[in-house]
Amino acid sequence: MADWAGTIEVAADGRLAALYRGLRAALRAEPATAALAGMPMAALRDKGLAHDHIRLGESGWLARVPKQSQMDLPAAANLAYQAACFRRAAPGGHVPRLLAVLPPGPLLAHGALVVEAIAGRPARLPGDLPAVARALASLHALPRPAATAPLLAPADPLAAMRDEVAAQGAHLAEARLDRTVRALVEREMTALLALCAAPARPATCLISFDAHPGNFLVRADGSAVLVDLEKGRYGAPSLDLAHATLYTSTTWDLDSEAELTVAEIAAFHAAWEAVPGVPDATGWHGALRRAMWLWSVTWCAKWRVLSAAPKRMSADGEDWSAEASDRALIDHVRGRVDHYLSPAVVARCLDEFSALERVLAG
Repeated sequence: MADWAGTIEVAADGRLAALYRGLRAALRAEPATAALAGMPMAALRDKGLAHDHIRLGESGWLARVPKQSQMDLPAAANLAYQAACFRRAAPGGHVPRLLAVLPPGPLLAHGALVVEAIAGRPARLPGDLPAVARALASLHALPRPAATAPLLAPADPLAAMRDEVAAQGAHLAEARLDRTVRALVEREMTALLALCAAPARPATCLISFDAHPGNFLVRADGSAVLVDLEKGRYGAPSLDLAHATLYTSTTWDLDSEAELTVAEIAAFHAAWEAVPGVPDATGWHGALRRAMWLWSVTWCAKWRVLSAAPKRMSADGEDWSAEASDRALIDHVRGRVDHYLSPAVVARCLDEFSALERVLAG
């Protein structure tokens, strides 16, 4: 995720120079953005593996330029999906406004979205957790439309989560995991299979599926804004609550880094439950916290393997190559991945799950 709190002027050379040229041409071609084409451009600090973010002068707008599709979609479909996420979440009032979609073209292979540049600071935990809870609740309380496409809306959300975890888990053998870590991860994967085999299913609603604290900015009035909506879908809200407070989330982005206590996590859940209109998630928080952690650590294994690949030539689909991002970002991600896959951290997370489950069972 980029640093939305302030721009850093970057010499327009190499990759950025080409990006700026392509972006200007794409802005000029769209009536809604033609006036922005002549604005000074400033790339924000590279903090995410999926996008570049380019501030368009003092216009109040920001170009969100994909590096890849984390949903493994063709470039045009990836933009359409992201635009649908922003539009679908907009009525809740806690996401940036979407101005325009710039389609992929010869000079801007992945296209771009032009979205509101939020004036705010990174979330500070645990103090901003109630604001984050309200921002997520603003999504979760929205009525489900009759037509959910193009957003994912699996008939069985648990089976969908199981399948995503299994697909990422296919990289475990190549990821050079400690034997104890691999055994614990596989134990939790077996538990997820058992959860799917039982008949009960959670209530579903619009969720972010990328709710780690680094994806929030806090405005001067104390309200939190979720600025990354690439992976939205209809699923269980407990997954978002987990992603916002897991150790693997709260220590990912250095601007919002914190280690939460079980009491702080439980209070966050209570703040979310106090918002009118959120679905009843009683009994699901513990099991789906484990599932979201599984998704996170199997993604770490996947990234460890696929980041060594050369950058893809096509603008379509996933591309986790380390060549697609700044060296400092890749070093940060590699350090986090190694940390989260270490025996001590895996044991810490599993201990926290058990402690939190006892508190929530109350």
